[in-house]
Amino acid sequence: MKKIISILAVVCLLAAALIGCGTEEKKSGNATSNTQSVSGTVATDGSTSMEKVIGYLSESYMEENKNTKVTYNPTGSGSGIQAVSEGRCDIGLSSRDLKDEEKANLEDTIVAIDGIAIIVNPKNTVKDLTIAQIASLYKGEVTNWKEVGGEDSPVVIIGREAASGTRDGFESITNTKDSCKYSQELTSTGDVVQTVASNPNAIGYASLASVKETVKALDVEGVTPTTETIQNGTYKVQRNFVFVTKKGAKLSDPAQAFYDYATSSAVDNLIIEAGAVPVAR
Repeated sequence: MKKIISILAVVCLLAAALIGCGTEEKKSGNATSNTQSVSGTVATDGSTSMEKVIGYLSESYMEENKNTKVTYNPTGSGSGIQAVSEGRCDIGLSSRDLKDEEKANLEDTIVAIDGIAIIVNPKNTVKDLTIAQIASLYKGEVTNWKEVGGEDSPVVIIGREAASGTRDGFESITNTKDSCKYSQELTSTGDVVQTVASNPNAIGYASLASVKETVKALDVEGVTPTTETIQNGTYKVQRNFVFVTKKGAKLSDPAQAFYDYATSSAVDNLIIEAGAVPVAR
């Protein structure tokens, strides 16, 4: 009889263990199923300056979420804001904060901080400018580099097209809106960098992440544009990179999942790798 009782006890214990394993397996299965259920396409549209940031974020997210595709349409900040307003994309990308009139129907969330570098050709001997000097150059009040400590040569003003968020940020910071005397207005950050690199007399502006060795980034009021000086605010020529969404409208499940990921502290290292600065948490 004692042997039978012992055997029954062992059988009960084994049965309980098997039930427990089954329960854990079911829980695990549900978790996997929930992850797989968030599938579809997330459409982003806007800022060309955010190309590296959105590229790093979307590639990392898609690597972890195989059933979601994040697309990027580099049309410029103004076009991205309009696209999300008209429902043509899930998330708009802007390298400027929303204007008061835009905030009536839209919301912006800061994803990263971008420093706008003032760039010249490496042959240019100028190393440091004040914001006032930068403004004077762009407004055409200073037309020769010798007036700001450089060589005796004419200044060639390079900038972005009117819808560019980089231009809007630059002109807002330097108080030069609608008063710049551009020699060329280009449609992408890459074009600005390339043009300045090929002209010894040119000056331009570009996001710090896009600056290459082919150009020289100037100090502004004695401060070099770096991650640290941008984050602590000592470098003054900076702006926000933001996600723009429609106020009161619910994002699709895949869009919400990507939005939550991209605005979390989990992506800080990716933001740094992309050449931008994480927001303060």
